[in-house]
Amino acid sequence: MPVNITSIKTSSNGAWQGDNPLDYAFPLLIVQTVLILVVSRFLAFCFKPLRQPKVIAEIVGGILLGPSAFGKNKKYLHRIFPAWSAPILESVASIGLLFFLFLVGLELNLSSIRRGSKRAVGIALAGISLPFICGIGIAFVLRKTIDGADKVGYGQFLVFMGVALSITAFPVLARILAELKLLTTQLGEIAMAAAALNDVAAWILLALAVALADGNTGGHKNALVSVWVLLSGAAFVAFMFVIMRPAMKWVARRCAPQQDAVDEAYICLTLAGVLVSGFVTDLIGIHSIFGAFVFGLAIPKGGNFARILIERIEDFVAGLLLPLYFAASGLKTDVAKIRGAEAWGLLALVISTACAGKILGTFAVAMMFMIPVRESLTLGVLMNTKGLVELIVLNIGKEKKVLNDETFAILVLMALFTTFITTPTVMTIYRPARGISTRTHRKKLCDLTTTDDSKDELRILACVHDPRNVPSIIALIESTRSTKNSILKLFVMNLVKLTERSSSIVMVHRVRRNGFPFFNRFRRGECHDRVAEAFQGYSQLGRVMVRPTTAISAMSTMHEDICHVAGDKRITMIILPFHVRWRDEGDGLAENVSQSWREVNQRVLKDAPCSVAVLVDRGFGTETQNPGPNSSVAHRVCIIFFGGPDDREALELGGRIAEHPAVKVTLIRFVEKDGKESKGEMLRLSPAQTQCSDQISQTQCSDQTNSFSTAKMNCEKERKLDETAVAEFRRKCGGVDYKEEVASNVIEGVLTIGQSRDYDLIVVGKGRFPSNMVAEDAELGPIGDILTSSAHGIVSSVLVIQQHAEEAPESKVCSRV
Repeated sequence: MPVNITSIKTSSNGAWQGDNPLDYAFPLLIVQTVLILVVSRFLAFCFKPLRQPKVIAEIVGGILLGPSAFGKNKKYLHRIFPAWSAPILESVASIGLLFFLFLVGLELNLSSIRRGSKRAVGIALAGISLPFICGIGIAFVLRKTIDGADKVGYGQFLVFMGVALSITAFPVLARILAELKLLTTQLGEIAMAAAALNDVAAWILLALAVALADGNTGGHKNALVSVWVLLSGAAFVAFMFVIMRPAMKWVARRCAPQQDAVDEAYICLTLAGVLVSGFVTDLIGIHSIFGAFVFGLAIPKGGNFARILIERIEDFVAGLLLPLYFAASGLKTDVAKIRGAEAWGLLALVISTACAGKILGTFAVAMMFMIPVRESLTLGVLMNTKGLVELIVLNIGKEKKVLNDETFAILVLMALFTTFITTPTVMTIYRPARGISTRTHRKKLCDLTTTDDSKDELRILACVHDPRNVPSIIALIESTRSTKNSILKLFVMNLVKLTERSSSIVMVHRVRRNGFPFFNRFRRGECHDRVAEAFQGYSQLGRVMVRPTTAISAMSTMHEDICHVAGDKRITMIILPFHVRWRDEGDGLAENVSQSWREVNQRVLKDAPCSVAVLVDRGFGTETQNPGPNSSVAHRVCIIFFGGPDDREALELGGRIAEHPAVKVTLIRFVEKDGKESKGEMLRLSPAQTQCSDQISQTQCSDQTNSFSTAKMNCEKERKLDETAVAEFRRKCGGVDYKEEVASNVIEGVLTIGQSRDYDLIVVGKGRFPSNMVAEDAELGPIGDILTSSAHGIVSSVLVIQQHAEEAPESKVCSRV
């Protein structure tokens, strides 16, 4: 039954007055939006293991909700997605598309395109021209085969088909490259530059196609109308770059990083400018998204103003409105229109032609530029990415009635297929080494003391994921700055989670090189964030060589960046912040930053090519302490020693800390009642109250509240190493207080140290155990777990150290009195 659109009301009077909200525009829009978001997010979760971009889930979700699947139930289709609601849904979605294309223009740096290498230009031209020619050939086949396809003039149909097959989706390609850690490899940089050139050419061709379609009014005015549209479009572009670009530069200068905030008037005027630009190009006869895209290009890149614009609008646009556009494309796609062997044969022909044109054209030109075969083939596959821009072209073609339902469905499925296969194909063809560097390097602190090279460097990699980590890490680094031994070289890695936001892609491209974080010395204008500025100040005041970087990765692969840099830079020790932070000293209030950061720490501890220290911060370094020349103590550090490789590594670090004139170090060694480690087994605190094993015959279980494990090693060798390490420590650090604690009650002794307020920092070894004996916080070990627990009133910060070892020791548990 046809509906008079003028009779549709915005909102209902409510169910109590007999109104069905689904008969009214706004409540129905809410239901449609929620349904689309739920389905697309669920599919995105399902596709995540396949490393697929989110646009795939959104298009597939629209197809499922549309006439191809759920829409076969006509009652559902007419109730949830009635024909009269389509213009409303598409209008809201088009606003999201308008602002998204503005963001794409904002991210696309024309200066980098102009600086693009000859290889990128050649690849872009080949990636456009050959597929465009193939698209024209396919257009002739479709016009003769599909009913109704020949009702449109040759000109616009040929151009639309050529553009549809020659496009590379710049935003989708950036996401795929970032997730595969290829974004700033040489391969990724060529692909991005070529895709950016391809994008600009595609928009020009699209404007031509729209002008031809709108000029199809019949009669001799066709060519004249198209010429006026193109001339008006060129005048609009010239106005944006000659008049608007200098104006936006003035606005950007007013919003410099030194300003505390950006005036809301500038933000509002810019957003209004996006809408006005869209209206002007629509008035000209070119689609409104072209105006938003050009306006985004006109805004200066890389400044504070561009960053704030992206942060303000991209979450709402990309998270809520853009999925509606993709889903609306899926809703208009009726796979049932592809009927019979001939139609499916056409689909196969279109897909194979699209892939062959892009891949072979790019491959041939890349080989001409002496790019290796595997990289050339990978470039071809990457340039075959469709997705976003492809759908925009297809929707415009359907809106202008250049593409009928069957042609539209074939091309949408082609875009889905080519984008879907990109990631798995690239992972199969080209997967550069992402593991730990195989370069020879020191793995332990104690190796520095055995070298004969007096100019040897202590290299520390400090990882930061929150500005609040900075004071404690700087205080720890300063405490280890020895004046007698090796030179300290500090590498600082700011860890940032890679998100779906486009701005994170831009940040990745700006701060990464060669697929992994790139370290560079501080230069003026490059250290705008608080983390970099803090370490820059420390490098100047502390006379420490500091190399900063930002690593932006998915949380599941963040540890690869850390371990790669540790191997490549020959790092001696990695410092990681603990995933829990205490808000106030001593009050037991803890803030769990994120469980995912805990998983990052665990992966680093497992795969690190060197020693690792986890810092549990309870305010270490936050107090203002400026020791004078006559020596007031800035920090009080306690080293707890039980024995074993991790404790010896902690002792080695404690020796370096003891050399600092403003740090007071105390060594507390836990021993058995006779002053020796019994039967050559290392004393370790168990992470839980554990019953005695039948295999342990050395001791009897009399009190399960005091349990500790003994790690089976080469007992005699370990005892000698422990005794040698303690003796050497006491010889070198004569001013250190040395105490021995009888291990009658280890838990009580450790807790007493932590609760005493006598120490600002407690350094302990981790100790490694089989999984059934690991404490709740696996990255800390049993003693670290006791000192970190918020239930015991511990007030000292804790540093838990794990020495690099090929294999963890085997252990067993015994309860003691």
